[in-house]
Amino acid sequence: MTEAAFAPSFNRAATKPRAVAGRKLRSSIGWAFCAFSFLLVAAPLIDIILLVLVRGFSALSVQLLTQVTQGVSGGLLNAIEGTVVLSIGALLFGVPIGVGAGIYLAEFGNGRFGQIVRFMADVLTGVPSIVLGYFSYVTMVNWLGWKFSVLAASITLAIMVLPYMAKMTELVLRQIPIPMREAAYALGAGDSKVVMRVLLPVALPGILTAILLSLAISVGETAPLIYTAGWSNYLWNGQVVHQPIGYLTYVIWSFINQPFASAHALAFAAALLVMMTVLAINLAARAILRVRGA
Repeated sequence: MTEAAFAPSFNRAATKPRAVAGRKLRSSIGWAFCAFSFLLVAAPLIDIILLVLVRGFSALSVQLLTQVTQGVSGGLLNAIEGTVVLSIGALLFGVPIGVGAGIYLAEFGNGRFGQIVRFMADVLTGVPSIVLGYFSYVTMVNWLGWKFSVLAASITLAIMVLPYMAKMTELVLRQIPIPMREAAYALGAGDSKVVMRVLLPVALPGILTAILLSLAISVGETAPLIYTAGWSNYLWNGQVVHQPIGYLTYVIWSFINQPFASAHALAFAAALLVMMTVLAINLAARAILRVRGA
């Protein structure tokens, strides 16, 4: 065999390392561009988080957590209490309806009414919170005459979290194997017993996760509460209508725009409390999901 016969294979062998090096260079450039883009997007978020951590922890004190707000100074006890009250109220209204809707969609929602419920849930998911807050202001605060109140704010938050709770409950129930349903029906169980004694115990961790995520949404909302809860410097007196209530996100939204150092301190402390609460709720939800996966 002549030397010319080996020339093409030799040339290919020589050019292969150059081709591999070119691909590695292009890959490195692509990864570098992705890293730069991520840092460009994440830098403002990291800056905000660090600012809230530094300014928030410096403003925290025992007095801040045990005193009510006095103008643009004082503490955050009334806002903390109001946030807890409104979040619990949202869950009291939202959990039965949201979980019930999810059960219906997963087990019995194959007809036209089920399609209507899914469509309404999808529509509610896309409605901006401020639009929902204004609707509640027109209907509940003005038309029904409840004024700024716990009831109006709690119902508004419940309407906000309903689609998330319903969708997640439906998703969790649909992941349960069909043979479990068939075995229960084969033993003579009715629809209610299958749902209550077979499906819900299995789906309970997923449903708890949906409830926790809905709670996190409620804690972090501002716009609908401005229209429905108002603001109060005092502790809640137990009245559900005709009585405004304080909450942490109002302090963040309003006090940060005030030209006073005490107001800024309250705003950063409130932001830190909200951020840590939402983080704790999300960690709890992830822990439940890990236990469920195990």
